[in-house]
Amino acid sequence: MVIYITKKENTVLSRIQTFNPEYDEGIPLKVLQTDLNVHEHNLHDVLKSLAKKDLITYEQKKIKLINEGTEIQTLETKEDVMNIKLDIKEANVVKIIREVVDEDNLVSKYILEGYLLYGPEKITNFRMYHIILSLEIKGIIKKVKKRDGRYYKLIN
Repeated sequence: MVIYITKKENTVLSRIQTFNPEYDEGIPLKVLQTDLNVHEHNLHDVLKSLAKKDLITYEQKKIKLINEGTEIQTLETKEDVMNIKLDIKEANVVKIIREVVDEDNLVSKYILEGYLLYGPEKITNFRMYHIILSLEIKGIIKKVKKRDGRYYKLIN
């Protein structure tokens, strides 16, 4: 699995990789902060982000490298990282839609929303509507209104 990180995160991660062999108990935050010449709160945000992505542990102002063999791709900004994640989520949602459509390539709006909210992807309400809207704009799905309810049609 590829993990996407920003340039700032990559800079910090590469310094952590450099210091990691020297500190068995974890790299002290002050050492990293001094080396990178950044403010503690800026470094703290980047470290929290890297920890959330399971690349490091960050506890009690000590940093340890984990998952060293993970494939990492560096992007310019957080927005670029979010767009990549959204594209991956969109691809997963299209797979789900392909699984639940009937022979006419239709799926009930409520069934699709249920699969997205409570299925394997467990997408939040806000993200689900954002992804559905994005798929509509890209012409992958289309809203269809029938007598018995609202549907989405998968456009091949």
